[in-house]
Amino acid sequence: MTRWERGEPPAGTDTASDPGEPVTRADEPERRHEALVSVRLGPSAPGSHLVEYLRHEPCAVAAWWIAADVDAMVRLSADSITVLHRAVADLRLRAGVEVVEANYILRALDLTTPADPRTAKDSPARVGSAA
Repeated sequence: MTRWERGEPPAGTDTASDPGEPVTRADEPERRHEALVSVRLGPSAPGSHLVEYLRHEPCAVAAWWIAADVDAMVRLSADSITVLHRAVADLRLRAGVEVVEANYILRALDLTTPADPRTAKDSPARVGSAA
């Protein structure tokens, strides 16, 4: 069972900092680029091949088997956007999977403070009337 499955914060997470701010160490760059990638297994690529590939991929942070139109979700993280794009392309070329969709993460949402729709700065503006 992983730390995430036990409800514990991921390794290296600083719970004292703001949830929207990335955790940085002296040996890490200030900004990380991340993506959530939906993949479908190819006809000649068993799931074990994907798992083995991700174990050796330095950009792979986490992955989940899911019950949907796709087979798995993969979370990738890199120091630069170029390296992140390369990691997404390598999923196709080396892991033998079809990348259905790559969603690049912009920033984390703050789930610690309840949002008041009258004062929330990050909430999208409502368009139209409720009637």
